[in-house]
Amino acid sequence: MKKTLLITGLSLGLVACQPNAVKQTSTADTNNTVASGISLENMDKSVRPQDDFYRHINGKWLKEFELPADKSNYGAFTKLAEESRERVKAIINDVSAMDNAQGSAEQKIADIYRGYMDTDQINALGMKPIAAEMAKIDAISNRDELSEYMGYADVYSAAPLGMFVYIDQKQSDQHIVYMGQGGLGLPNRDYYFKDDEKSENIRNKYQQHIQNMFDLAGVVNPAAAKDVVYAIEKDLAEGQWNPIQNRDRDKTYNKMSFAEFSAQLPNVNWDAWLTHSMIEQPEHLVVMQPPYLNTVNEVLAKYSIDDWKNYFRWHMLSNAADYLSEPFEKEDFAFYGTVLTGTTEQEPRWKRGVDLVNGLTGELVGKVYVKKHFPPEAKERMVDLIENLRDAYGQSIKDLDWMGDETKVKALDKLAKFDPKIGYPDVWRDYSNLNIAGDDLVANLKEATRFFTHRNRSKLGQPIDRNEWGMNPQTVNAYYNPTKNEIVFPAAILQPPFFNLVADEAVNYGGIGAVIGHEMGHGFDDQGSKYDGDGNLKNWWTDEDRANFEQLTNKLVKQYDAFTVVDGTHVKGEFTQGENIGDLSGLSIAYKAFKANYKDDRVIDGYTPEQRFFMGWAQVWMRKYRDEELLRRIDVDPHSPSEFRANGILRNLPEFYEAFNVQPGDGMYLPPEERVKIW
Repeated sequence: MKKTLLITGLSLGLVACQPNAVKQTSTADTNNTVASGISLENMDKSVRPQDDFYRHINGKWLKEFELPADKSNYGAFTKLAEESRERVKAIINDVSAMDNAQGSAEQKIADIYRGYMDTDQINALGMKPIAAEMAKIDAISNRDELSEYMGYADVYSAAPLGMFVYIDQKQSDQHIVYMGQGGLGLPNRDYYFKDDEKSENIRNKYQQHIQNMFDLAGVVNPAAAKDVVYAIEKDLAEGQWNPIQNRDRDKTYNKMSFAEFSAQLPNVNWDAWLTHSMIEQPEHLVVMQPPYLNTVNEVLAKYSIDDWKNYFRWHMLSNAADYLSEPFEKEDFAFYGTVLTGTTEQEPRWKRGVDLVNGLTGELVGKVYVKKHFPPEAKERMVDLIENLRDAYGQSIKDLDWMGDETKVKALDKLAKFDPKIGYPDVWRDYSNLNIAGDDLVANLKEATRFFTHRNRSKLGQPIDRNEWGMNPQTVNAYYNPTKNEIVFPAAILQPPFFNLVADEAVNYGGIGAVIGHEMGHGFDDQGSKYDGDGNLKNWWTDEDRANFEQLTNKLVKQYDAFTVVDGTHVKGEFTQGENIGDLSGLSIAYKAFKANYKDDRVIDGYTPEQRFFMGWAQVWMRKYRDEELLRRIDVDPHSPSEFRANGILRNLPEFYEAFNVQPGDGMYLPPEERVKIW
């Protein structure tokens, strides 16, 4: 699918896209001085907790809340993300009011935002900001020049193959070049081939969207140009791997010499391709989808240079659309916003401008954000919680009846080596070589793309930076990085309903405690468990233990395969299993840590500590979706829909049955032999 901000990135997060909102109002029991941390006003007590716990906790909100026209979904993450954007906007306004020296952090932040918000200039310029880029495509006259442009497009637009530098997954103290599939305008290869009516409708509207964009750009014979672009993309998609295949860390690690790699693509002049890559020809690289190389080679030969020029024109237009005049911006949103996600209005421009600043200068802003909005006691409390979860996880591993002692020793070693990062980086990113100047928006975007690409590719041959973060402090999310064996919690997620410094700790264990456990759980999910404690993709399991593990994970896959949304569309249990394992492990271990460390048995708001723990979990996942967005996520998001993240996990935990007296015949009941306990 199209790149965002003309740049690509990698993050392994708690959420793939922002979820939905919850008004967090802590209420205190009249006989207690501690607030419960539960949003009682969102509950629907007409729904029994034994039948549908998610709707018991969130049902009133789900019935009454109306999605804003500019949102495809809304929930707890969204609410916090909106608050974070308001705070970043205030930071931008503050620095913009200063007399900023050229080259200062303040000047860069202010100029990026000012350039994006100057719609009068953007509309007056029309397509002029990318005229030089389109002329570069027009000038392609032979196959060698086409190869050179492919390498350029991989940096500044989109190409059938994409290069990036990352940690070598089998030698985690070194970097290596990766090469993977790309170059599609629809979210993934399955969108080109599914034969249901909805998919056919999306394909038809996508092709019309290409034609409309070509028409706006003054491309000769836009209908014919659209046909060839779609034909090229469909041919490329035919050879691409689907999302389930791309999750497999073993299958996507294929180390080759550059000679072996280039021999499979004789139709590419690699010397020309590397001209703009900001990297010397590597000795070795990892090919993520090897069969796709033959597809690219054949498709390159199948189409003429003029056909490929239309393909690259389309991707340049598509990637630049949000930064061009209003007709391009609106046409881009009509497809990628309305058709794919059901959203009927764009977000206010200032919000998109804040997102742009966060994307390009996130740690410059983040440095100010944490000073203003992240109390030191939050970090101190998180350190304690993480260690409590680590202890609980260790005890759980020792008690496993399906894992042998040899594998347990290595699992405990990996657990001991988890590197937690909380709030913000210890060493802030250096932006001194990012040369933002004036209000030329597209020129500044191109410079940012150059800066980030050079920053990435210059890592080759350099030591691993253990201080580097994959998310900004103002991001409402969390992630696990298997090659560094690190769990990372940005400052912005450490707020209610996830983490409440002034509320009852039982709810914190059910909220941020389960988030901590979730990220730890990724180290032991179906893919994360393939990495050892040093971040190497290396089998540390006995064959018997791995077979036992997969028997349990397959049971969880089947549970999630049975869940349906909207029109009977099934959740993809195999695609979502990593996140489901993370949720199951996270909540199980958080409960164990909660019971080991929480000694207050007070009833607050009429609920026991055990009940409040599970209520804290369920209110985190309150979320509302548009149908189009929910169906899109089934295809592209490795996280299950929020309802099943809440209820689907709880059905497997005996402690939940005990807390709410769940009995056979209840909606939440799952027979003991069907329940799954992994970690």
